[in-house]
Amino acid sequence: MSNKRVEIVNKLIVDFPTGTATQSELMEWAERNGYSKYAPSFVWKKEYRVDRGLFKIPTETELKTETPSVPLDVVANDYLNKAAKPSVPDTATNLMMTTDIDNMVPDKFEGFVSWGYFKEIKSIIKSKLFYPIFVTGLSGNGKTLNVQEACAELGRECVRVNVTIETDEDDLIGGFRLVDGETKFNLGPVAIAMERGAVLLLDEVDLASNKIMCLQPVLEGNGIYVKKINRYIKPAKGFTVIATANTKGRGSDDGKFIGTNILNEAFLERFPITMEQPYPALSVEKKIVLGSMEKYGTVDEDFANKLVTWAEVIRKTYFEGAVDELISTRRLDHIVKAYTIFKDKLKAIEMCTNRFDEDTKVSFVDLYCKVDAGVDLNEDTETSEEEEENSEMPY
Repeated sequence: MSNKRVEIVNKLIVDFPTGTATQSELMEWAERNGYSKYAPSFVWKKEYRVDRGLFKIPTETELKTETPSVPLDVVANDYLNKAAKPSVPDTATNLMMTTDIDNMVPDKFEGFVSWGYFKEIKSIIKSKLFYPIFVTGLSGNGKTLNVQEACAELGRECVRVNVTIETDEDDLIGGFRLVDGETKFNLGPVAIAMERGAVLLLDEVDLASNKIMCLQPVLEGNGIYVKKINRYIKPAKGFTVIATANTKGRGSDDGKFIGTNILNEAFLERFPITMEQPYPALSVEKKIVLGSMEKYGTVDEDFANKLVTWAEVIRKTYFEGAVDELISTRRLDHIVKAYTIFKDKLKAIEMCTNRFDEDTKVSFVDLYCKVDAGVDLNEDTETSEEEEENSEMPY
C-alpha cells in the first residue's frame, strides 16, 4: 500500500461524509485537488461496489488488508494508439481498460493564420458550454485545423474521430478487444472525450452511415449507458462536439465528394448552428503561404504573391462553373513544401497538380505561367470571351 493511497483515502473520507461516491464524482474530486483523475481508481473496484455505479470509500485499515492483485498487461488503445493502464477487471474474462493519458491537447500549428470562423469556434470552446456545431466547406480550407488550433491555443483537450461509412457504435463508444488471449473492453473516443471534458471532433462526418445515430443522446448533452459493461458515462464540464464535413449532410449533388451520405434529419437538427468555412481572402492566404515558406525555410514573397493570385483566379473560375477542380489552401502548402525539396517552382506546381486529369493539369500549369509572366488575366479573359463569341457567328 502506497503513502499516496493513504493520503487520498484520508481526504476522501473528509470530503465524502456519506462514505460513498460515484466514479465520476471521484474523478472530478481528484482534478479539483490536483491529482490525476485516475488517481482514486483503486476505489472503484468490485469489492467496494455497493450499488450500480456507487462505491464505498475504504478506510486506511481496509487498504492495509487488501490482497495485492496481479497487474494486468498494458495494452495500446486502438483509437489513441498510446499506452493505456488497465483498471481492475469486473470479471475474470471481461477486463475494463481505462485510458490514462496525461495530455490530449493538440500542438500549436506553426505559422497559423486566423480566418473564416476561427474566432467563433474559439469562443465556443472557451465558454466550456455544451454547444455542438457543424462546420462545412470545400476540401483543404482549414475546417479541421481551425478546431485543433483553437483547442491548442486554449489548452483544451481534443479527441478527433475520422468518420467513415464503417464507423459504428463499437468504434465510437467502445467495444471488446482480444488482447493476449483475454477479452478486454476498450472505451471508444466518444466516451473518453466525455469523461475528460474534451472537445470531440467528428471529422468528415458526412461519410457516416445511419450507425452514427448512436450519438443522439451525446448530441443532446446527456450521458450514455454502455450496456456492454453496464456503465453510465456522464459528460464532464467542457465537453462539446464539433463536426466537420464537405457537405451539409445532404449528399453531394455534383458528385464531387463521392462517398458522402445524406445524414438523418434528426441527427443534423441536434447541431444548433452550421458554419460555412470559406477559403481565405487573398491577403490572408498570402500570410498563410509566407508562413509555410518560413516554416520550411524557403521564403520567396514574389512566388507567394503569384501562387495566391493563381489560386484565386482558378477558384473564381470554379465558382462560375467553368472548371471542375480548384486549388485549395492545403494544396498551396503542398506546393511550397515541394518547392523547398526540389528547388524548382514549375516542377513543384506540376507535381502537385498531377492529381488532376491531364487537361485540367495542363490548363492550371499554363495559367500559372501566365501569372508568372505578368499577363493581365482580366484582359486575357475578355479576349477569350470575344473570340468565343466571334467563333459562333455565321460569317
